[in-house]
Amino acid sequence: MPPPCAAPQLPPLPRALALARRARERLEPFLADPRNVAWTLLSLAVVAALQEYLLGPKPMGDGVYTHFNNYRIYERSFRHLAAGLDLYVRYPAEHWDLFKYSPTFAALMAPFSALPDVAGLVLWNLLNAAVFVLALATLPILSPRDKALLGLLLVPDFLTAVQNTQANVLVAGLVLLAFCLLEKGRPEWAALAIACGFYVKLYPAIGALAFVLYPRRLRFLGWLGAWLLALGAVPLAFVPPDRLRALYESWFRVLLADREAFAGLSVMGILHGWFGLDPPKTLVVLAGGAVLLLPALNVAAWGRPAFRLLFVASLLVWMVIFNHAAESATFFIAMCGVGLWWFVRPRGRKEGALLASAVLLTSMSPRLPALVVEHVIQPYALKALPCLAVWIAIVVELASSRGDERAVLAKRAVRPA
Repeated sequence: MPPPCAAPQLPPLPRALALARRARERLEPFLADPRNVAWTLLSLAVVAALQEYLLGPKPMGDGVYTHFNNYRIYERSFRHLAAGLDLYVRYPAEHWDLFKYSPTFAALMAPFSALPDVAGLVLWNLLNAAVFVLALATLPILSPRDKALLGLLLVPDFLTAVQNTQANVLVAGLVLLAFCLLEKGRPEWAALAIACGFYVKLYPAIGALAFVLYPRRLRFLGWLGAWLLALGAVPLAFVPPDRLRALYESWFRVLLADREAFAGLSVMGILHGWFGLDPPKTLVVLAGGAVLLLPALNVAAWGRPAFRLLFVASLLVWMVIFNHAAESATFFIAMCGVGLWWFVRPRGRKEGALLASAVLLTSMSPRLPALVVEHVIQPYALKALPCLAVWIAIVVELASSRGDERAVLAKRAVRPA
């Protein structure tokens, strides 16, 4: 009998492509489920916390500190507050760099201060991730699949932020939560989210500008003022009024000194690195703020959910690229805006090129060789450049938008909220 015919073998490259296609078909249902992406982000937050703890000592400046130096600054700030010390001087025996956050932030770190480092670090990263995951889950307009893909797009920047144990993931989550609550007609709770963001870092207050697109503006402003006063008084549980006043004065002095010292990975950094220009930072911020508000003149578009979400995307990008102190981990906030822009609107080749440049230069730059980062990315603020280009595209689209909402959403295969 003739031997049985063997099954035809594919050449190596087509075989590899076929295997990749099968792997994608199996992974896609998992990755397109926002619940799986949420658990992935929470798990990464825990892993990053444990990694930073286990890495041990790290040389910084003239001393040796921990890899989770930022968390150490936050956690020790409550101890300094409770002891009646100035929060805004150096404590080189404990950590490197200065505490630059509000006295309220120091007071709210009280629960973490009572925990061992490893437990506090894990819970801190989980708090950041949980607030963002909640905001992502409640976002209107985006389909569940797009929410999942947005979460995956942000994984590189998410890792950069949680590995630095900073509060940027928390800040982005609070701004997005404020938007979701405004969409649900809950301005009082939206105001609380903005007030919390303000006392973590000042610039999330920019997120409050979204209130102009909604009814009950006075109610929002009234609640915002009330929450700011209430949260600002929280440190009174630990220090007397005169001491709290002195702390706020010291905080403002540190912020002013910091403002003069840095250009950061920002528009100011781009002007300095590319053109050798150093205009007054206030002038640059005011000019950028004027452009930021141009879409608000398009009153006819306020009623469209996609317009409002794109406006929030613009706010998220703006608060980073016009922040003189922006650093690598801060760009998680900006990339949230870039991701929203990508998923909320129709896109073509130009949009694809912009997103690719943002992923390469913004998201992946911390993974590039140190020589490239130190001599190319940082001096020319290349990390901020794609975000600036996307922000300009968003502003132009918002200011000129006149299309029918249903037609736009139909192209994205989602239904109006």
